[in-house]
Amino acid sequence: MNAATALDKQIERYRQMTGEQRLKIALDLHEMSCNIASEGIRRQHPEANETEVEQFLHARLKLAHAA
Repeated sequence: MNAATALDKQIERYRQMTGEQRLKIALDLHEMSCNIASEGIRRQHPEANETEVEQFLHARLKLAHAA
């Protein structure tokens, strides 16, 4: 299977899902990306506590939203 065929199948499956199912996928992906970003922040700033990590994460999200 090539990439275009796989994408077509994925889109077909999404269309078969309810809006609630698609929303859950989106929220799960958002949570996963925030967790990955937080881990990166912890590696860049090992001295940061959880509050500071959250602040860095919110700053990154604001920058991404502004772009």
